[in-house]
Amino acid sequence: MNNIYDVIILGGGPAGLAAGLYAGRSCLKTLIVEKGQDGGQIAITDEIENYPGQIVEGESGPSLIARMTEQCKKFGAERVSDMIKSVELEGEVKKLVGAKGEYLGKTVILATGAFPRPIGCKNEGKFVGKGISFCATCDANFFEDFEVFVVGGGDSAVEEAMYLTKFARKVTIIHRRDELRAAKSIQEKAFKNPKLFFMWDSVVEEVNGDELLNTMIVRNVKTGELTTVEADEEDGLFGLFGFIGMIPNSGLFEGIIDMERGYIKTDDNMRTNIPGVYAAGDIRVKSLRQVVTAAADGAIAAMQCEKYIAEME
Repeated sequence: MNNIYDVIILGGGPAGLAAGLYAGRSCLKTLIVEKGQDGGQIAITDEIENYPGQIVEGESGPSLIARMTEQCKKFGAERVSDMIKSVELEGEVKKLVGAKGEYLGKTVILATGAFPRPIGCKNEGKFVGKGISFCATCDANFFEDFEVFVVGGGDSAVEEAMYLTKFARKVTIIHRRDELRAAKSIQEKAFKNPKLFFMWDSVVEEVNGDELLNTMIVRNVKTGELTTVEADEEDGLFGLFGFIGMIPNSGLFEGIIDMERGYIKTDDNMRTNIPGVYAAGDIRVKSLRQVVTAAADGAIAAMQCEKYIAEME
């Protein structure tokens, strides 16, 4: 393929779409490559409340992403649906090799995201967004005055559980060991929290419900005893949050780009260790993974691409 793009964006989530919008608006020849549907994790979110400028009366992940996609189209970003198999990122022209073809670009923005590690229980997929969540910052408000359970025992799980106590009337941490893995300072705060409870040596085996999650079976890993947890009759549902780690979509770049625990390392301008290659959104090392921070990353990366190309010419 002799067609060389100014910017190739790998990923069609909020970071990739924001990058496409800014790159297209800057009159850069832009290509967005996405293997599935636009939106990434946000595409399965039924309700969004914390994105600036959203429809206040009610915004879903798909509706927000649909408008982002239209903005990219308005400013001329080209699209292709393909699964990228390998990348060559060194040199003035970068190459992405997909199942359907090869794509050449002067710059590349990696926005492949990350996804939560599944809880691993039966029927889990049926209730994601219907009681099961992997983001307290995103969804805590939906469980105000309800009972909530948190799976995990590390720093993130305990910190997120404490955050959830600001909303839920009761939060129970379900942990497969008999002690937390979180830092001692975090544990001390957790044990002092009157709304926080613990279910030790336990894992969630199965979840059930009609439309919403209202029943789960928990197994004691030492005794094998099964406990059925049911939602309060007046509530009709409870929340189940999984915090057992994230899995970055970075396998394609191993040994090529500098990483930290699988996340791509960048500076404040989204630059990686390879000139002309940027990372944006959940794929990069960062402290907060939200739609708003992903969009900001994408915008910064696109503007850096424009600057890089101008300096090349």
